[in-house]
Amino acid sequence: MAIGPLACTGNVSPANVAGTSGITDSGPNPSDAGTEDTYLPWEGGPAYYGRWRDGPPSDANYFPIAVWLQSASNAPAYRAIGINTYVGLSQDTTNAELAGLKTGGIQTICDQDQDWASHLTDPTIDGWRIPQDEPDNAQPLTDGGSGYGPCIDPTTIVSEYTDEVAADPNRPQFLNLGQGVAYVDYPGRGTACAGQTSMYPLYSAGADLLSFDIYPVNNTDVTTSGNLWYVATGVDNLRGWANYQKPVWNWIETTGIDDASRTPTPAQIKTEVWMSLVHGSMGIGYFCHIFSPSFIEAGLLSVAANAAAVRNIDAEIQVLAPVLNSRSLGNGATVVSSNTAVPIDTMVKRYAGSLYVFAVAMRPSATTATFTLRGVGAASATVLGESRAIAVDGGTFSDAFAPYDVHLYQIPK
Repeated sequence: MAIGPLACTGNVSPANVAGTSGITDSGPNPSDAGTEDTYLPWEGGPAYYGRWRDGPPSDANYFPIAVWLQSASNAPAYRAIGINTYVGLSQDTTNAELAGLKTGGIQTICDQDQDWASHLTDPTIDGWRIPQDEPDNAQPLTDGGSGYGPCIDPTTIVSEYTDEVAADPNRPQFLNLGQGVAYVDYPGRGTACAGQTSMYPLYSAGADLLSFDIYPVNNTDVTTSGNLWYVATGVDNLRGWANYQKPVWNWIETTGIDDASRTPTPAQIKTEVWMSLVHGSMGIGYFCHIFSPSFIEAGLLSVAANAAAVRNIDAEIQVLAPVLNSRSLGNGATVVSSNTAVPIDTMVKRYAGSLYVFAVAMRPSATTATFTLRGVGAASATVLGESRAIAVDGGTFSDAFAPYDVHLYQIPK
């Protein structure tokens, strides 16, 4: 995603409420917990951000929804479709850009460049970005030669992180990695790094917030092209490499970046978002640029159907933010797919008197999924956003999934 100098990046929420520090929050309110509930590894939810005085909101109603490297002049338009975060600005850190974000109601995480030190008390800035974007990729040679050298040594990233924390310990540091997080043999990592994963735990030591990008619809290589599940693979990998100690965000394609025929459909955007969330992503970002046949920085805003889809997805995430920000159950439900070639991946939450099952078909074929809910007898599963409900009998219900389909269920406990 390296397309030029990355400046201010960040996030905002409807309410900026201070939270508790630490990353081992015990999960749901004890009044919601079942007596036999077990929980999956967790980075701590919004309480994680409470470690920093001037960091992102630690409010359970806040969920980061970002765009990458956009002009502040478009902040109101992005805010209107649910964006609360700018990761990068199209220009360097300037008073004008920061003022534009403030007017547009969006926060930022910036490079420590230019006049950054004069903005240490600016509430528009929620964090700082490690300036080396996608350090796991092969890097352009800087000695006057042509071609590429190896990926950046993780010790360089950790050193940068140490320096930036010393400059401002009150905000977190953000690092974006490349598609090698999901596709470890990605040739763009170079011969010295492709296929190697030992550097990723070391990279993750050089930031407080981690992200990566992979765009399967836009990709043309035979391994990842059209295979949306690589988005989920990247989330799984990076969470594991960070030992479930740091939130992972990831970037979703929204345009035909270099080829209009590869523009993702609204359904594909939704699938990628929910594959990410079901696998534990704690922040969703959208890559909005179009480079060819002509450059459009705010490309997403120019594709009306996809902008509308993002608006609807973001509204859904906002409503479900307190649920997404609670710890996932490890034993809340099981699922069997009638088509064994189509896994149904799930995230199960218990929140405010309901059991939530978020489910995604992970392959482009149809199937029927049968869910068995622990501790539930006869009930009704509301299918969120679909104006329908399914009877639960003896803790079991079934539903049809189209290729790459997404269904979100709420069941009274």
